[in-house]
Amino acid sequence: MKLIVTPAAVSCFKKEWGFREGDSIRIFVRYSGGMSPQGPFSLGIISDTPIQAAASTIAEQITFYMEQNDIWYTEGEDLHIDCEGEDIVFRICGTQNGS
Repeated sequence: MKLIVTPAAVSCFKKEWGFREGDSIRIFVRYSGGMSPQGPFSLGIISDTPIQAAASTIAEQITFYMEQNDIWYTEGEDLHIDCEGEDIVFRICGTQNGS
């Protein structure tokens, strides 16, 4: 499982959300109550410090990570983080190169 953050997403996190180099962004599972294809759960973001990061990546000196207790949501697949307009978009996709 990999976290893949596009340059457009990093730009959005900086411009729209106020994140800066050196910050850490946690991607976490939250109960949303809606009936999406993923069920009643969705992903959220928060500025936080990693405790037991199961997956992480650094993009433009910002750390993006998921904790061990949230990794179940991706079912071992890669998580792509992108930006469409002013919205952050999460896409769970098959792993790249079979890894």
